[in-house]
Order: sequence, then C-alpha cells, then structure tokens
Amino acid sequence: MRIGQLAQLVGIETQTIRFYEQQGLLSPPDRQENGYRSYTKMHGEQLTFIRRCRKLDLSLVEIHELLSYQKHPHQPCSAINSLLDDHISDVRTQITSLQALENQLVSLRASCSNEREIETCGVLAEISDPKIHS
Repeated sequence: MRIGQLAQLVGIETQTIRFYEQQGLLSPPDRQENGYRSYTKMHGEQLTFIRRCRKLDLSLVEIHELLSYQKHPHQPCSAINSLLDDHISDVRTQITSLQALENQLVSLRASCSNEREIETCGVLAEISDPKIHS
C-alpha cells in the first residue's frame, strides 16, 4: 500500500509517517519501480504501536527503546519495567507541577471580581507586580 493509504488506515498524517521513518522508529518500506514507498500490514502494526506509546506520552527515545526490546522477545522484561518506572516518576513530577500551577491560577483568579474594570483588574495587577516570584 502507498503512504496515503497507510496514513488513512492508521489515522495519522503522511508527514508523521515520514518523520517516524526518519527517526528510525518505522521499518523502511520497500520501493516500487516508480520510486513510491510500498508499505505492508507490518508497518500499520508498527505505527499503531507508536501511536499508543505517544498516547502514553512516551518519548521517541523511549519508543525506540521499546521497539528494540520487541526485536529480542526472549529477554527478561526488567529493562522495560525500569523504563516504565522512570516514565511514571516523570508523570508524577508533571502532575505535582500542574497541581502547583492550578493553585497559582486559582489564587490569581480569586484576586479579581467580575465587577471591576480592566484598569483595576487584580489578575493583571498581580501578574505585573515585580515583587511576585516568576
């Protein structure tokens, strides 16, 4: 199948497929006599795997590592577990940061009522205050 058909089948853009090829995440397709790439069902399966990894917010490096583990299926999966443990730790750090951001935004929002005019807006005043930490 051609790249457009593969993109439609998997539900991604053709540029994304080319990007994954350039990054070494997708096996290189065969070329037809006319130079077009020829993709197989295997490419669709690889792209589906990559998409699922991206939905888990795994980085391209992490995905590359997982794909390399798939090529050696008889190894213990401790390395995969370690990779996932590290990713879970990163996600927890992001959650903590987002919760702190939420608290800041809630506090900022509480500094202004809807009845004020913009020139006396507490939100803008607090954001502009040089005494507040950035």
